[in-house]
Amino acid sequence: MTNVQVVKRGGTRSEAFDPAKLAASVAAACHSVNLPEGVATDTAKHVLKAVALWLGNKSEVTSADLRRVATRTLAIVSPEAGYLYKHHHTML
Repeated sequence: MTNVQVVKRGGTRSEAFDPAKLAASVAAACHSVNLPEGVATDTAKHVLKAVALWLGNKSEVTSADLRRVATRTLAIVSPEAGYLYKHHHTML
């Protein structure tokens, strides 16, 4: 999972994958649907593990693919949080 580059929307730039950034965004989605802090933290850890497995030895992924994989796992725990996480760009 180290040295994975995430290509942003539009493909114009990339940045290193930041697990803390992903965990924070997943936890924020959980908080948005009023899940308790402990559940949000555990859910973020669970999503990070699933994403790490998916990343495997990849050197580059798109932000859309990363969001899709994270959403799929998050939606198992909380469909509402998964929906918010998936669509947060279109809702703002």
